[in-house]
Amino acid sequence: METITRCRKCGKKMKSERVDDYRVKLVCSCGFWEFKTMPAASKAINPYYQRDTFSHVKIDEQGGLVFEIERANREKMEIITLEEISMLASSDYDLDDVLQSVVEKTAKRLGVDVSSIYLWDGKELVLRATTSFVKEAIGKVRLKLGEGVTGTAAKEGKSIYIKDVSKDKRYKKFSELREQNYTSMLSHPIIHRGDLFGVLNVQTVAPKEFQEDELYFVSVIANLLLGAIRIRKKV
Repeated sequence: METITRCRKCGKKMKSERVDDYRVKLVCSCGFWEFKTMPAASKAINPYYQRDTFSHVKIDEQGGLVFEIERANREKMEIITLEEISMLASSDYDLDDVLQSVVEKTAKRLGVDVSSIYLWDGKELVLRATTSFVKEAIGKVRLKLGEGVTGTAAKEGKSIYIKDVSKDKRYKKFSELREQNYTSMLSHPIIHRGDLFGVLNVQTVAPKEFQEDELYFVSVIANLLLGAIRIRKKV
């Protein structure tokens, strides 16, 4: 018996497209789309179903067991996340909804404690989306160009990584955010041809060394955010 999925936007029957071993993409003729995870039968067939990353066992030269996250698998999951964000960026969702979804996907994929997006309003950087900070702070926390690590990344137009922010005098805490004692921080500016659009931040409580593919992952997300912002602001 065929399972019919109706569009949550217009009610029409949606077409399904297999994306990978984990998901099916549902597409409606009205332009709405969404993802659905594979059914339980697939989970039985694929033992790694719904697992973002997994370890493999390797024998080192001394004969000991070495457990390590497979970089290839991590990069595969990053590609899937980037595909989802790309579709969000070009969708008809409101910008705030897109930004919030992006920080949630970014935090989950990188395994960080918080991800936030600040947008430039022409005078200041304004917090527009966050995963762990209090939502009441959105739209209220503002940074001047060059203020804090975020403002510095925006002013210098380059990514800034700090392993321990407690040792960096540029770091600034906001009482409105009710911040924990975060340790590592990565700020990546969202820029196009010298024009500032915002900054994407990720932070962790425990120290974190960002791998090369993770740094690239953040830079690609920043570019996708740029597209989402420009489309909606028509610039």
